[in-house]
Amino acid sequence: MWSSGDVVVLRETWHGRIWKARPWVVVEDEPERLVLWIPRGSRTRVPEAASAVPVGDCGLAEGMFGTRALRVTTPGESHSILHFFDDSGRFERWYVNLEPPLVRSAVGFDLIDLFLDLLVERDGSHRWLDEDELEQALTAGLLTASDAAAARAEGEAVLARNPFPTGWESWQPDPHWPTPELPEGWDRI
Repeated sequence: MWSSGDVVVLRETWHGRIWKARPWVVVEDEPERLVLWIPRGSRTRVPEAASAVPVGDCGLAEGMFGTRALRVTTPGESHSILHFFDDSGRFERWYVNLEPPLVRSAVGFDLIDLFLDLLVERDGSHRWLDEDELEQALTAGLLTASDAAAARAEGEAVLARNPFPTGWESWQPDPHWPTPELPEGWDRI
């Protein structure tokens, strides 16, 4: 288990290679919940190619995380709920990332993104995101039709449970936490 304030890397992986890597600060790492924080401007590694779908060989380039986000994950569940905040710390909206359960690594956590996502507004309205990316992933053979159906079913289950608000909407990061950097070993699986 990680301690509050530790910096870990959350890596999106495909077929044994890293597709994206982002440094996150651990807020809470307990058997029943994992909570991670990333501030705007955190240096990340993202694909050099403009494609949102990991096809072909592609190197990683430095990127910058474009918002302030708190990720709340229940171990064993097939989604995470991200909370987006504006620069003043005001909660804006939720983002449900559909993914198989996170896998612990020596430097943090690995995931396989299922491309399909949900954006949930403060008023409870929602919309599906990245359906085009899901279609590209299906066409490229990265996901099967049953993977896509399971992702959509997970999103529907989240909406049916309606966990919004989650209780994390007024959370604020420790002001002494520096902007996280990718830890040594982030690039080794």
